[in-house]
Amino acid sequence: MNSYTARYPSLSGRSVFVTGGGSGIGASMVSMFAAQGAKVAFIDVAEAAAQALTESIAAQGHARPWWRRCDVKDIAALQAALREAAAAQGDFHVLVNNVANDDRHPLESITPEYYEDRMAINQRAALFALQAVVPGMKRLGHGSIVNLGSGSWKMKTGDFPCYTMAKSSMNGLTRGTATPLGKHRIRVNTVTPGWVMTERQKTLWLTPEGEKDIERNQCLPDRLLAEDIAAMVLWLAADDSRMCSAQEFIVDGGWT
Repeated sequence: MNSYTARYPSLSGRSVFVTGGGSGIGASMVSMFAAQGAKVAFIDVAEAAAQALTESIAAQGHARPWWRRCDVKDIAALQAALREAAAAQGDFHVLVNNVANDDRHPLESITPEYYEDRMAINQRAALFALQAVVPGMKRLGHGSIVNLGSGSWKMKTGDFPCYTMAKSSMNGLTRGTATPLGKHRIRVNTVTPGWVMTERQKTLWLTPEGEKDIERNQCLPDRLLAEDIAAMVLWLAADDSRMCSAQEFIVDGGWT
């Protein structure tokens, strides 16, 4: 856990579920929740990365996270994983809908089949994960759900319209569920990252022109890291944000 990360006593012992937690932003969330003393569960398709993450966390003296390989396009498997994890670690106080895939695709290449595939990962999984955790949160009498958006649609990025379409809908999911769930003290918020310098982004998409875009558009000169997003998610998961719901929290260095 980075030195600038706050300590949240309310997260200690709480059960947390992160989709797509094996690498990138998700891995930072898993690591930082574990360092808070939370009981963390996550799913991912990247088995090697997920296993390495759990070993690293255990080696640091934290509780080993529960994890399973799961393709979130399979809703039955997604909800079964959530049930299995809850049986092992208790009803979830926190759900982070993090899983996403930002493969580039020009408009003219999109087929109905490709569209459905992108929505299954980037949009549909969030709704059905949320649906699965709500009964347990009601039993607990409270909960925090954090939906990960993307600043790409605000930046008017044109390289992946299915992705930007799906990610813009996270605000709709947040605002469309916050009122009925709020009656049970279940909070729902969106965290919208800017261009985060994960290994995937640096390897696949970051170019000299992209570096210039960052320098031109961000108000802050530093590069956005996965830990910066995770820090906001932890605050929203903790009781410190107990009266925050139906909101969008943007972490993008001031770009949008």
